[in-house]
Amino acid sequence: MKKFPKDFTWGCATASYQIEGAWLEGGKGLSIWDAFTHLPGKIKNGDTGDVSCDHYHRFKEDVRLMASQGLKAYRLSIAWSRILPQGRGEVNAEGIRFYSDLIDALLAEGITTWVTLYHWDLPLALQMEIDGWRNPAIADIFADYAAVCFEAFGDRVKNWITLNEPWVVSIFGHGNGVMAPGRVSRSEPYEVAHQLLRAHGKAVAVYRERYQPGQQGRIGITNNCDWREPYSDSNGDKAAAQRALEFFLGWFADPIYLGDYPEVMRQRLGDRLPVFSDEDKAVIKGSSDFFGLNHYSTLYAADVKPGETVETDPYGNGGMSDDQDVNLISDPTWKKTSMGWNVVPWGCRKMLHWINQRYDRPEIIITENGCACDDRLVDGTVEDVDRIEFLRLYLEQCQQAIEEGVQLRGYFAWSFMDNFEWALGYSQRFGLNYVDYASGQRYPKASAKWYSNLIKEQTIQV
Repeated sequence: MKKFPKDFTWGCATASYQIEGAWLEGGKGLSIWDAFTHLPGKIKNGDTGDVSCDHYHRFKEDVRLMASQGLKAYRLSIAWSRILPQGRGEVNAEGIRFYSDLIDALLAEGITTWVTLYHWDLPLALQMEIDGWRNPAIADIFADYAAVCFEAFGDRVKNWITLNEPWVVSIFGHGNGVMAPGRVSRSEPYEVAHQLLRAHGKAVAVYRERYQPGQQGRIGITNNCDWREPYSDSNGDKAAAQRALEFFLGWFADPIYLGDYPEVMRQRLGDRLPVFSDEDKAVIKGSSDFFGLNHYSTLYAADVKPGETVETDPYGNGGMSDDQDVNLISDPTWKKTSMGWNVVPWGCRKMLHWINQRYDRPEIIITENGCACDDRLVDGTVEDVDRIEFLRLYLEQCQQAIEEGVQLRGYFAWSFMDNFEWALGYSQRFGLNYVDYASGQRYPKASAKWYSNLIKEQTIQV
């Protein structure tokens, strides 16, 4: 048995559009996901988040369930259009009240609240009126929205995350178009990423200048990255793996920790990669009090020789593959989740060490990790042994990384309950708690009980 540090943060995570429902209630404005899900053919089985888990009406029940399972922390996201229906301008008092009541309910149960300001659900008005994340003006608009949240909730919320996975917004939203707003382009991902980083920096500056001194909280960003292992010991494949990681995580983390985009991106993209002004660099560099990481899987990376074809898969998390000259390869012996993602626990530890080394030992919080399984509800129970094994193996690697000197301070399982899995609708279940979407009933899975015991004991069986 291996112990975790006493002050380690244990939690679960969700996102507003995936669980709340109530898409036309409480004064909420429309988001790009409200619009995207109603376009025929965009979402598997024609699913939408109109009702989803109905967390908007059932949040008290959900908080009681969290408390019963011993959660110490809960990472939620705020729906921007529930606070500012048009994305800017008039504040919706009903939206403020909903999140305030939710935060109070969590605090009453001794659960620490972690709030993500943006988990992909941009107000539709901003997409239509100013072209969304492509417009440089959105950085200040986002900072203004963030200030509304700091003002309303910062007396009780001490852990803020500006953006969740800006890589996904850039690549899936504006590169291959499989997610809202459904744009397809070879240049927009880099333009959008640039504005996302500027927005993050400006929001952090507002918090640090106007709110952090009095509220005594902290703020960061969450980036996602899968591990890239060299396919062979060749120098070409080693360089390909490093290049893939820099195009994935370095793209967003380097400007924050090192002051600019990775040099390999500048060399390969040239004028397609925007340039930060000196003012932008000053605001962005050092703008994260912790390193938020969402990690799920691993792939081998192989160098693409001149004349070879770059293999692309929209869900392979390769990004703009032909800009990198990297082929991503699975080991046929690896187990896969129902998403088709490889289960490779040692990749998680290697990912943590890569961050630890490149960014000078930052405090790391794993803000998402988990797996989708083919869960079946039988007599009110779900025996999700594969998920338990996934969590156990990944957390074993996390514990080992801590022993090896990585400053990993927290872990949030994805997800607290089954929910709307974006373009895949309700076909995938990531939750520790099963949701019967017809009745709305929640059923704790075996994994919820296992995780609850882990939190209580603070130990993992190796």
